[in-house]
Amino acid sequence: MIRIIACGKVKKGWMKQGIDEYAERIRPYDRIEVIEVADEKAPETNSPAENEQVKNIEGERILRQIRDDDYVILLDLAGRNLTSEALADHMEMLYNTSKNKIDFVIGGSLGLSRKLIERADFRWKLSDATFPHQLCRIVVLEQIYRSFRIRRNEPYHK
Repeated sequence: MIRIIACGKVKKGWMKQGIDEYAERIRPYDRIEVIEVADEKAPETNSPAENEQVKNIEGERILRQIRDDDYVILLDLAGRNLTSEALADHMEMLYNTSKNKIDFVIGGSLGLSRKLIERADFRWKLSDATFPHQLCRIVVLEQIYRSFRIRRNEPYHK
């Protein structure tokens, strides 16, 4: 079972369609669920301490969704860069070692709480570029789908 646990709601219809499209493509390979947790208001006038509090609140909301036996892949700018092939290899290793409950976690716009970082089993840097958090969901789902195709030597990945 794969879950995408993300902070905030997707508002744009085209983004929802992209998320739904890739979730549907993944379903023949594994169960997939997208979980949205509420994001916290964070005005630009917030102090650093207030921003830290926002990250902690959002982190707790995400952590409540994670089960003890889940393998957590946290999207993190300080994480490890992976090629599509390396992600496919990593997922293959997880499935081969009975780690078949995989959570891909996308934090809020201010970043990640310390507790969330500590809970992560693996920290994945999606890119050196910055993306809106909603768009990250589509990219992560596409990479998961691509991983399944790579692992099964099916056409799609070029």
